[in-house]
Amino acid sequence: MRHNKKFNHLGRKKAHRDALLANMTISLIMHKRIFTTLAKAKALRIYAEPLINRAKNDSMTNRRLVFSYLQNKYAVNELFREIATKIADRNGGYTRILKTGNRLGDNAKMCFIELVDYNENMLKEKGAKKEGRTRRSRRSKSAAAPAAAEAPAAETAPATETPAAE
Repeated sequence: MRHNKKFNHLGRKKAHRDALLANMTISLIMHKRIFTTLAKAKALRIYAEPLINRAKNDSMTNRRLVFSYLQNKYAVNELFREIATKIADRNGGYTRILKTGNRLGDNAKMCFIELVDYNENMLKEKGAKKEGRTRRSRRSKSAAAPAAAEAPAAETAPATETPAAE
């Protein structure tokens, strides 16, 4: 039976797939953003997010477990020192996949996968939100302003004509 074997094998044997995902995770940790195919990015997200989640609790046990997957002490140090401080209050979803289109040679779907808290452009946009528009009035403010200006002029005009009529 093939129970619980529903993940993308990426056209590779287990050892090759594990090496690929470990190397891609190291690159993601060190560079904060990598450019790859959509299938590899989705497989990487499943592989990397539990390792990033372990970095929240900096203990020798967690460091050894992460090192057993990555085999790179510089990436483990980067993960437990700098990345762990940024993701400490986040409950999950440490990576973001941004689709960029298709590759020219073989038309493969390409994307960026990045660590969420390291994209400065997205963080700026999140901080400076636009004013919310309401759907109450179809008229714009500039059309409403001349109508309001004409109303006081209409009130003053009859007031000056009334004494002239007496």
